[in-house]
Amino acid sequence: MSGNEPLVGVGVVLVEDGSILLVKRGHDPGKGLWAVPGGKVRPGERLEDAARREVLEETGLIVDVAQVVWVGEHIEPGYHIVLIDFTGTVRGGDLAAADDADEVRWVPLADTGEYPLTETMYDLIDTLRRNE
Repeated sequence: MSGNEPLVGVGVVLVEDGSILLVKRGHDPGKGLWAVPGGKVRPGERLEDAARREVLEETGLIVDVAQVVWVGEHIEPGYHIVLIDFTGTVRGGDLAAADDADEVRWVPLADTGEYPLTETMYDLIDTLRRNE
């Protein structure tokens, strides 16, 4: 790969009792911004496997992933990532920020506007609200 091809990223939308699980990103791109747990797909890794791995690495939670709920992309000079977000449910683990997540917390969907979100999260939140 020459480095000019788009990357593929996955995320998992975990919603319980009207709250969504968000992580505060510890590294660029988006350092200090909040998003659903997720990250880049490794070569040869299936999307769902990458989604489960990323959630475990960032939050300590074991999750099941279901259907795709949102697809988008983030493009800036020198960086292009295609994002695929799945719905998911927690089935185990202990919640704790880890890997490249500085913080992790359940945020009421109605309060997400009070958090500095990654650029793509605004569209995801709008999609979730339309599907409520």
